[in-house]
Amino acid sequence: MLEALQYDFIQNALIAGILVSIAAGIIGSLVVVNRITFLAGGIAHSAYGGIGLAVYLSLPILLGATLFAVVTAIIIANITLRNRSRIDSIIGIMWALGMAIGIILIDITPGYNVDLMSYLFGSIIAVSQEDVYYLLVLNLFIITSVSLFYKQILAVSYDSEFASLRGISVKFFYTLILILAALSVVAAIKVVGLILVIALLTIPTFLAEFFAKKLSSMMIISSLFASFFTVCGLLISYFYDLSSGASIIIVGVITLLLVKILGKK
Repeated sequence: MLEALQYDFIQNALIAGILVSIAAGIIGSLVVVNRITFLAGGIAHSAYGGIGLAVYLSLPILLGATLFAVVTAIIIANITLRNRSRIDSIIGIMWALGMAIGIILIDITPGYNVDLMSYLFGSIIAVSQEDVYYLLVLNLFIITSVSLFYKQILAVSYDSEFASLRGISVKFFYTLILILAALSVVAAIKVVGLILVIALLTIPTFLAEFFAKKLSSMMIISSLFASFFTVCGLLISYFYDLSSGASIIIVGVITLLLVKILGKK
């Protein structure tokens, strides 16, 4: 692996993997605590519409996915807050609509030559220097937002009615949580892809729950686990010429099973 580090693409992949792992650990904890895994899944797949929009308008792929995912998160937050009984149907519609828009925009784009499979299943080796800078900015925004509003996010996550009585805007912070989830999804697209992104958000958090007693500790431990999965998955992908996204998730699942088994013993 030390020899591989001399290559720029390996360096970019490693840095990007760590950045994504930090975001996944922080926001994955919020996704699990708020029980919005399905919501995050809907945002992840609807982000494909942003990829199609970026291809059609010749914009950076991650920028298009970010804009589309954030808008989707805001729409979902507003609808689900007013009509929680229809949340499954709403997510299903947004999920399908985003994918459909992306496919149609790509179909009508003349002469496109983008490897769309890498956005569905991840291709960490293909991360560019510009992608690393973009991920760094996303990470800084996520960390800053959670640090500034940690108490409010904590209150809304565990008891929204109590938070409302304390004068905390549940609508604003619930929307903020979904926007941060959308940004994390976008950050993880190049690493594990849209199909596997939910696994990266949830598996490290499930493991962190064994060791953490508070939300902040869960975020840190989740980030460490996600980083471990990403580095190990990158090694496996590099040496055995396998899909990076799938390798990362398999490492995560095996680790989860081992911890579960050892925990029972």
